[in-house]
Amino acid sequence: MKFLTRLAAFAAAILASAAVSAQTPMLIHSHNDYDRNVPFYQAYAQGVASVEADVYYNDGKMLVAHNWEDVKEYKSLESHYLNPIATLYRQNGGHIYKDASKPLQLLVDIKEDTEPSLSRIIEIIEGSYLDVFGTKGVTLVITGNRPEPKDFCKYPEWVMFDGKLELEYTPAQLERVALISECFSDYAGWNGKGSLIPEQEAAVRAAIAKAHAMGKTIRFWGGPETTTAYYTFYNFGIDWFNTDYPELCANFFSKWGDKNFQIGVANMGGEGVSGTSKLDKVTRNFAGFQHSKLQLSQPISVYTPTYRNDGAPKKIKNVIYMIGDGMGMNQVEAGYFANKGLTVMNIKSLGFITNHAKDQFTTDSAAGGSALATGKKHSNRHIAADDEGNPYPSLTDFFKEQGKATGVLTLGHMVDATPTAFYGHNVERDDSDDLTADILDCNADIICGCGMGDFVRRHDGRTNLLGELKEDGFSIIEDYAQIDEQTGKVICIDRRMDDSANEQNITLLADATRETISQLQKMDSKNKGFFLMVEGAKIDYAGHSMCLPGSILEMLSFDLAIQEALKFADQNGETLVIITADHETGGMVILDGDEETGRVMGLYFGNDHTPTMLPVFAYGPHSNDFQGVYKNTDIADKIRKLTKKK
Repeated sequence: MKFLTRLAAFAAAILASAAVSAQTPMLIHSHNDYDRNVPFYQAYAQGVASVEADVYYNDGKMLVAHNWEDVKEYKSLESHYLNPIATLYRQNGGHIYKDASKPLQLLVDIKEDTEPSLSRIIEIIEGSYLDVFGTKGVTLVITGNRPEPKDFCKYPEWVMFDGKLELEYTPAQLERVALISECFSDYAGWNGKGSLIPEQEAAVRAAIAKAHAMGKTIRFWGGPETTTAYYTFYNFGIDWFNTDYPELCANFFSKWGDKNFQIGVANMGGEGVSGTSKLDKVTRNFAGFQHSKLQLSQPISVYTPTYRNDGAPKKIKNVIYMIGDGMGMNQVEAGYFANKGLTVMNIKSLGFITNHAKDQFTTDSAAGGSALATGKKHSNRHIAADDEGNPYPSLTDFFKEQGKATGVLTLGHMVDATPTAFYGHNVERDDSDDLTADILDCNADIICGCGMGDFVRRHDGRTNLLGELKEDGFSIIEDYAQIDEQTGKVICIDRRMDDSANEQNITLLADATRETISQLQKMDSKNKGFFLMVEGAKIDYAGHSMCLPGSILEMLSFDLAIQEALKFADQNGETLVIITADHETGGMVILDGDEETGRVMGLYFGNDHTPTMLPVFAYGPHSNDFQGVYKNTDIADKIRKLTKKK
């Protein structure tokens, strides 16, 4: 039983490593590894659990090649595999990877007669590498022309063998089987696109079940290698992915917790953090997405509007402008599938906008947010200002001239690009000193977000900016729940708005939206209405962090705020709600999911903005004016036209 015990320990170590680090939920086998540009090291750098070397016996040497005509004297088993493996194993103090829980197996495919090849391999290892393989620090597995199962016992205990389902093994022989390897084409003719023919899928699943019933892991060789094949084989429960592209395969299965989400299921990312504490200058205090908190026990509620005044050709008194920073249609869709519904998806009027900056095809948040705020194209990094620094009036300025109360609310830093576009003007988005000082002269009655540090840790000598704001008539509070308790203009700097969304705080933006609407109504003493911009800031942070669970939770948080806006619009009857984004972040693609369970799998193309078109959802009077495809600058123009005094 000692062989079975060792094998169980090997498998447990692999699976434990995957569970803790979330790096490789499937075991990766570098097939025909010697064909790489850099054999062994190329696959090793990807953290694979297995590498394969085909060998030929030639005058006492074991030479690595796929075909006899490719045999070269300098391509030996020792030079290409045994030496580098031994060097790393000894260098790392008795384990192959720096992560001691991560094992490795060397699968040696004997291309000619079993003997004398196998005996020579054993002789080489016993001569110089027994400390590496003899203790199972690295597992040697013989495949190809391996001995008959009855002869396994003739070889040292540390030599393991590749198994086949068609063979019958005694319990003692099965202890010497490291894994089961099968030719995929014997079971299915699938090309890795779409799905398998049901009968062939059943055959593959039956093979997996049989191997697992034997207590063995299973590898299929000769199968397709596509993105669809990756997640299909994972979903089937195949243990090893046989890859000819270790970089692509390892990248797909790395950081698994960042790519999968399901409500009611603990996140697979362990205790790690995705993202950075310094996305840009003003978001430097963001702590990232804590994987242990990236889960919900149950879905959020979904509101179905009454549609009573939706699209009606009547007066617009209030405008609630909601911006999901970094929110593309796939971010909306991921939240929709995970939650099995979203309030925003119950809106009937839908359009799409292009969002290119003035000087770049791909916009940053400054140019994108400023275009939404002013109706003017901007160069990247500019905040509601032209290239010479001349200010462009924002919708906040426009509505203040109309006599309306105005507010800017963000679930992020109040001096970040998007919110400042609605109250400040600058040619440099990182000039936080000037942008915070802009609040003194701005037309916003309420500004809410995090960012206390930029008020108290300044570089321009104005150390008492909060005092200046109080003198200017602002109440300074640090709890959004107190917004509605004030009697006039409000600056709310709530530190909680710097945190990523989780089970405990997911209603924070919605609650702050409700409080801010209530306060704006109180400030509307002349019954002229109000304007409010609400930003779901951290959908963007999740895209920069390439974290799907973070994106979904931030999307759900934003959707709860949308729910508050629509409820008010239904109750009020004269409120137009516009929901859009400044840009998409990360190039998110949804790959797989399950409508019944709400499981979603998604990947990011990168960790920066993309120029993809963005959705525009509109609800309330004249909502149908926002249908179609148009430029991001057109939204502000449409709002002005529809609400301008007659």
